[in-house]
Amino acid sequence: MSNSRTPDGSAPAKVVYKVGGVGSAHCQGVVTRAVGGLDQVAAVEVEIGTGLVTVTPVAAADEAFDALIAETVDDAGYDFAGRAA
Repeated sequence: MSNSRTPDGSAPAKVVYKVGGVGSAHCQGVVTRAVGGLDQVAAVEVEIGTGLVTVTPVAAADEAFDALIAETVDDAGYDFAGRAA
C-alpha cells in the first residue's frame, strides 16, 4: 500500500461505505482483505455489525473508485450499499 498524496500535497480524504452482511470477525477479515488488496487503497477499516467500511484511497475518490469498491465488495460476497451518510 502506498503513502501517496493528492496533487496539492494533502492526504486523500477517507471515504466511508456501508456494506451489508459483515456480522463476524470472519466477514470483517474477508472484506478487509478484498478491499485492502486493491492498489488504489492505502488503508481500510471494517466494523463488525455496522458494516461501515472506512477506506483511505491513494488518490481522491471519485465515481470510478466507488464503482471499484462496489465490485470488489460484491465479488467478495457482500452487499455494497454505497457511501454512508
